[in-house]
Amino acid sequence: MLTVKQLSKLAGLTPRTLHYYDEIGLFKPSRVGKNGYRYYDENSLLSLQQILLYRALDMPLEDIRRLLKRRDFDALSALESHREELGKRISRLERLRATVEETIRHVKGNEAMSEIRLFDGFSDEQQAEIEKEAMQLYDPATVKASMRKWKAYTPAEKQRIGEEGNAVYLAFLHAIPAGPASLEAQACVERWRRHMEYFWTPSDEQLLGIAEGYNSEPRFKANFDKIDPRLAPFVREAVKAYAGNRTK
Repeated sequence: MLTVKQLSKLAGLTPRTLHYYDEIGLFKPSRVGKNGYRYYDENSLLSLQQILLYRALDMPLEDIRRLLKRRDFDALSALESHREELGKRISRLERLRATVEETIRHVKGNEAMSEIRLFDGFSDEQQAEIEKEAMQLYDPATVKASMRKWKAYTPAEKQRIGEEGNAVYLAFLHAIPAGPASLEAQACVERWRRHMEYFWTPSDEQLLGIAEGYNSEPRFKANFDKIDPRLAPFVREAVKAYAGNRTK
């Protein structure tokens, strides 16, 4: 049996956090002694591990509590799911780290860097996630059909689609000096719209929603800002001009 102090040290949490988890019914001690001390056994450690893994995946505490209370909750299946999701995150972080390291060498003048490599943060997997989340604002059936379509592509096709997406955003970047209503920028929007058809065929309203998400969603905006803070606003304004021209 472990005390609160021992468990907090082992798990890297404060005793106050463990007390709070107890108060909200998320993580109860195995037993409470006559002296009021909380004690935790091996099953408690496994439960706390599940909680911390879900927290690492940004799940709210209340959602975790409801999930763990379900009668059909399977700890082994949950662990396997955690392993898969963490593997995906590790892969994304490794790609981003490689891009950052190459960018540092480029900034120091030690190595020439292709402009396309600046877009490695937008992997084919991440681009699919961005577009999926944008579509969730609309018809769920469309989301499911899009994901089925994406999963049907071979790894080589996914890589090609990702590279094509990089080229589209690079073209947007080059079109900034010409302005969002320019022929260059409008050609970029049309090219971007066609690229979306690898996932689903968007309406003008959905295109506007995606472009707005690039600016309003912190995670998406941060990725664009790493490339150029002007890029996300430029894409949005170019798409507005594109949609406006099509309604005339």
